[in-house]
Amino acid sequence: MEKRVLGRTGRPVSVIGLGTWQLGADWGDVREEDALAVLEASVEAGVTLFDTADVYGDGRSERLIGRFRKERPDAEVFVATKFGRRVEQLPEHYHLANFRAWADRSRANLGVDRLDLVQLHCPPTPVHSSDEVFDALDTLVAEERIAAYGVSVETCAEALTAIARPGVASVQIILNAFRLKPLEQVLPAAEAAGVAILARVPLASGLLSGRYSEQTVFAPDDHRTYNRHGEAFDQGETFSGVDFATGVEAAREFAALAPEGATSAQTALRWIIQQPGVTTVIPGARNVAQARANAAAAALAPLPGATLDAVRELYDRRIRPQVHERW
Repeated sequence: MEKRVLGRTGRPVSVIGLGTWQLGADWGDVREEDALAVLEASVEAGVTLFDTADVYGDGRSERLIGRFRKERPDAEVFVATKFGRRVEQLPEHYHLANFRAWADRSRANLGVDRLDLVQLHCPPTPVHSSDEVFDALDTLVAEERIAAYGVSVETCAEALTAIARPGVASVQIILNAFRLKPLEQVLPAAEAAGVAILARVPLASGLLSGRYSEQTVFAPDDHRTYNRHGEAFDQGETFSGVDFATGVEAAREFAALAPEGATSAQTALRWIIQQPGVTTVIPGARNVAQARANAAAAALAPLPGATLDAVRELYDRRIRPQVHERW
């Protein structure tokens, strides 16, 4: 699989990674043996980056990755984790003592002495402008608790603030065919600064797979049931903030744009990785078949200009009014 350098880390990673939120919680139950099989299938397919967080299943996702790495020491895997969401979301909680404790917990969960990459996990907006916060992260690097740090953001404004920080290696942001705003300023700024872009929620919580109808029902413990209006966390994390019925209709139109031999989901992933400035995209997978299919999207031919234009027209017509100015 094609690899690209992960910003200021200098480390090459696969253009399609694996998001592991679903292996921890909030997407229905995933058995441990199934989770490990997804990790194995991803690596076999060429994936070299796993994205996780200390809050996914209260550490379950990290521990599963740690177990996998212990059992497969030969596997080339870069692990990007996140911290900061296990406490009340107040700027005063983002300080060195907490960072040390959070990093040490993740190190234990993952079974490593030094974390490859720690990302602030969608912190309150003022955190991105705090010198103290980034001085503390620099301290973690100096102490060799972490090798590098980045931020995961909700808004383009937060991303631009983070990109301006000289120590930030990466920015993780929602980017998909239903969330185009990052193309305007964020991706060009990141590319100019040498900051990696990790594109998350690439399938708009599954909408862009084309598998859902207006009658689809999700499990009660699935965030696509309980967070449609931002009841638990930022609404933009669920269906990219798009109303479900609108998203289902738009996804049907998107599916018609898939080239012969490619699924709607693979087309959505191919669209992302050919955007200038994107380093890697991190779709989730609940089973081996999904993991393999996601990875196979890297081998698709680039989408032609007519398809790119059609995606833009679909976004402008159906999606833009709901999401563009919010994030």
